[in-house]
Amino acid sequence: MSQLRSLHQQAMDFAEAATVARLRGAPEEAAQLIRQAFEQETQAAALIASAVDAEPTRSVLHRSAASLAIECGELRIAERLIATALSGNPPPEIAEELKDLFIQINLNQYLQRQGIRLNLAEIPNIIP
Repeated sequence: MSQLRSLHQQAMDFAEAATVARLRGAPEEAAQLIRQAFEQETQAAALIASAVDAEPTRSVLHRSAASLAIECGELRIAERLIATALSGNPPPEIAEELKDLFIQINLNQYLQRQGIRLNLAEIPNIIP
């Protein structure tokens, strides 16, 4: 469990440093830091993936790793992390957040296949 906590803490430290880098106007540095956060959080999630009785820690780590994966453009990995989290017994509010992430990943691709072009920045204006 200490390795899990260490990896998660490192991931959060990298994510915080990425936020600071963005605020300083250093997008390349921020991207590298987010990538490091993603790698650490994914490792932490992998350590607890088979412990379906370790909720909510298990699903929270997977949600966090999936969010970082999305930020890194690793959409297939994000989908797998979400599926792993949902295959356990996440608390209802975490399950809803995981489903929202899945929709975030797939909505634009689905709409494009249907011939609908939508600027994702417009979605908050469409959905109340």
